[in-house]
Amino acid sequence: MNYKIENIKKIIVTNPLKLDCGQTIKDFPIAYETYGELNKKKNNAILIFHALTGDQFVAGDNPITNKGGWWTTAVGPGKAIDTDKYFIICANVLGGCMGSFGPKDINTKNNQPYGLKFPVITIKDMVKAQESILEHLKISKLLSVLGGSMGGMQVLQFCALYPDKTFSAIPIASTASHNAQQIALNELARQAIMSDPLWNKGNYYQDKKVPKNGLAVARMAAHITYMSDKGLQEKFGRKLQEKKDYEFSFDADFQIESYLRHQGKVFVERFDANSYLYISRAMDYFDLSKQFKNGLSEAFQNHNTKFLIISFSSDWLYPTKNSKEIVIALNASGANVAFAEIKTDKGHDSFLVEEPEFLKTIKGFLDSNFEIFKNEK
Repeated sequence: MNYKIENIKKIIVTNPLKLDCGQTIKDFPIAYETYGELNKKKNNAILIFHALTGDQFVAGDNPITNKGGWWTTAVGPGKAIDTDKYFIICANVLGGCMGSFGPKDINTKNNQPYGLKFPVITIKDMVKAQESILEHLKISKLLSVLGGSMGGMQVLQFCALYPDKTFSAIPIASTASHNAQQIALNELARQAIMSDPLWNKGNYYQDKKVPKNGLAVARMAAHITYMSDKGLQEKFGRKLQEKKDYEFSFDADFQIESYLRHQGKVFVERFDANSYLYISRAMDYFDLSKQFKNGLSEAFQNHNTKFLIISFSSDWLYPTKNSKEIVIALNASGANVAFAEIKTDKGHDSFLVEEPEFLKTIKGFLDSNFEIFKNEK
């Protein structure tokens, strides 16, 4: 990535954090951003967890890339997640590349970037690191935690780890564990990166020869999974890219080819290849049921948290059946849970685009729970 990560908001986590891999880290940075104002009772705070390639900049303009935040459809003044009403917190995950501790940081033992010497991290590690922000801000209990895709995994993990630290939770288009297909898709992306000669076993920082081709292909492959078959067909079909007929070459004849190549190109400008490896691996290792002797339902026993599970009808990456498995486990544990499947042809990325029914659903859930929560505190 070509951006300089400077002058961003971060905390230094001084307390030792023992990672699932067995290593312990301390005195490491977690970058975060906030939107809106925390009220006097500190009962209007919402923690948003980002997905695989996201960051802390959910709304407004990203000061690093000078582009809009990744969730401006949902977060902002007067929007579904209203920054005039709520105090929004979002952190760059552990292992990320937007200011939080990750593979590109300098290892003080040899004064070189960590690269693959960075410890392998998990979703649980990410969530524990982010909980430090709540301590820093002196927020004892959140109104809600929410996030889509990998963000939804973090929501589930947060609720399992800290059942008394959030009033409500919204896991969106997510799963409690990756199945074989989901792991396979991530492995395809990782192999694309590691097959790039410039990756150099993760040691590309010193030479500044970024494995752009491998990372771009990884992004292209992943991007296909974020859209639905119908959505792709309606948007692109077999339309040619600014030409009347085939060129009988391997240039981008079709619009969909040009679109994917563009997605890959812009992605390598803002993301780190090693971070992609580490974060995607954390997703594959995530299995919430494995953390509890009696399976997934035990993760939510004795919970007062109010859950809203959301899926999208055309999402084939994290299909509705994944969300229903979470709902079944929540019901088995006696938790307060609601479920909504949003009918849409926009695929997995439905939570990131202008999808009125989805936005209406999360707004209604947050607003109604805020009315209850603010009278309790």
